[in-house]
Amino acid sequence: MPALLNEYGRITRKHYNILFMSWAGWVFDFYDLILYTFLMGSIKAELNLTDVEISLVLGASLAATAVGGIIFGYLSDRFGRKRVLQWTILTYSLGTFLCGFSYNLWFLLVFRIITGLGVGGEWGTGQTYIGETFPAKVRGRFGAFMQTGAPLGIALASLVGGYITPIIGWRASFFISILPAILVLFIRKNMQESDVWLERKKLINEGKLTTDQIRKENKNKFTLLFTSEYRKIFILCLVLAIFDMSAYWFTYSWMPGYLHRERAFTMAKSTEFMLITQLGGFLGYFSFGFVADWLGRRPAYSIYSVFMAIGLLMITTFWNHIVAHNYLILVFMFTVGFGTGMFGGYGPLFAELFPTKIRGTAMGTAFNLARGIQFFTPVIIAVVATGYGLSGGISIAVLFALLTGAWIWTLPETKGKRINIL
Repeated sequence: MPALLNEYGRITRKHYNILFMSWAGWVFDFYDLILYTFLMGSIKAELNLTDVEISLVLGASLAATAVGGIIFGYLSDRFGRKRVLQWTILTYSLGTFLCGFSYNLWFLLVFRIITGLGVGGEWGTGQTYIGETFPAKVRGRFGAFMQTGAPLGIALASLVGGYITPIIGWRASFFISILPAILVLFIRKNMQESDVWLERKKLINEGKLTTDQIRKENKNKFTLLFTSEYRKIFILCLVLAIFDMSAYWFTYSWMPGYLHRERAFTMAKSTEFMLITQLGGFLGYFSFGFVADWLGRRPAYSIYSVFMAIGLLMITTFWNHIVAHNYLILVFMFTVGFGTGMFGGYGPLFAELFPTKIRGTAMGTAFNLARGIQFFTPVIIAVVATGYGLSGGISIAVLFALLTGAWIWTLPETKGKRINIL
């Protein structure tokens, strides 16, 4: 592997440190977000909540990721990638820990919002770090490598929610989730700041940019996204992320409950099948970057979106056709996870489309605003389920997966594009 990497040049220990720390932050980012879906049943029973109320809490945490993405994205452009990555991890770790003290709907809602703020900030900061660090020829695969943290985070949440929570309870499950905060110590010691960000900061300090340029960029990074120069590309990216996020969250927000309640799986069996899905997700993320660097960003998105759509159709609409064959359920659960590998493309794609002065803001805003809109997703599923079952609600994800594969072609191909300092 080192020989393969070095033929592209400049892959050093610094690169590996940035990749690993960003990846680890993403593992626990997703763990903290998904853990809640495995604890929903226990929380609902103890706090006497309805399906809609418990879904609203999940939706609120997703909505908070949009706010967190915008806030921390701006801060990373202003104060640096390293410092803000630490802030995001501390925020989502604290929020998840506090959830264990929830004694009614409102406490739970507030603490999940805090979690969402940190979750929203971590992805954009970590992917900006990687996009600015790795050479153009391998940027796609390393951005996708970071994304492999998502299925591992879900797998970890599955293990804690399916096997540990029945023993220690949902409150203790939240309490032990403060542990990712330890990552901050390693980040402070082992990670260096982005060279691209530092170089641009140097140009500003040396007066290479005009006072007017600096003033506008420092005060209006968010509004810059909507200027004539960037508005079209930002909106195209936002719509792409909305379609893909909808496909993802219509799939996963109720998947454990779907298997348990509608398909009569035990929680342990639901956990096992979710782990199969995440194995597919890991391989999907891992392979997506190679496909994107080989064929291009657009073909890769289309290929993986079709995989996801086929798998979803089979485990929802056509469940009765495969239920007699357990191995087919496993195959299509794996296929769903493999298709979600297209999420591995956002970091490199957005890094290549936006300049350094607004890269963190653009990444954090587009990705997390799309995720924030998913506030409605778990609630829609709960409402649709009253007439068509959870399978009917989850099957909506098929449409969004296919829309993602089609919409990517409205964006320019960026394979091999070099990152500029400004």
